[in-house]
Amino acid sequence: MEDNFGNYFNQTGKVAREYLETRLDLIKLQAAGKLSKALGLFFSLTMAFLLFFFVIVFLGMVVGFWIGEMTGSFTIGFGCAAGLFVLLFLIILLFRKQLIQRPLAKLLITELVDEITDNDEQSNHIHNQRTKEQRPVDPGYVPDDEATENTAKG
Repeated sequence: MEDNFGNYFNQTGKVAREYLETRLDLIKLQAAGKLSKALGLFFSLTMAFLLFFFVIVFLGMVVGFWIGEMTGSFTIGFGCAAGLFVLLFLIILLFRKQLIQRPLAKLLITELVDEITDNDEQSNHIHNQRTKEQRPVDPGYVPDDEATENTAKG
């Protein structure tokens, strides 16, 4: 009888260890997936900003040469172009929340919500049993009957 219990606990320990190792591998793969998605987004944004930077630099040179030819002095032309850059910098500095921070935050939130939604659709979650017309507009909203239903189950 004691051998059966010892064997049972031995087998249970092996199964639990295998489960934990598998779960750890799954977490590593999920983390790698999220990291690769985040790095892809980061590098695409970095490339877009670099492209934007080069376009602005070359447009500044064009404006400097154009104003220089119009005034007969490249010093005045490039001085005016530099003044335009300072003005552009001040505008971006004043309106950075509306122009940069909020759109980037919305982009990141959209990416994360899409990933969470994809994960929820793959699982057999109670929210997936409803039709799309019945889903609330706010993704953070959970009706009271579902909240009590989920807590009663587990």
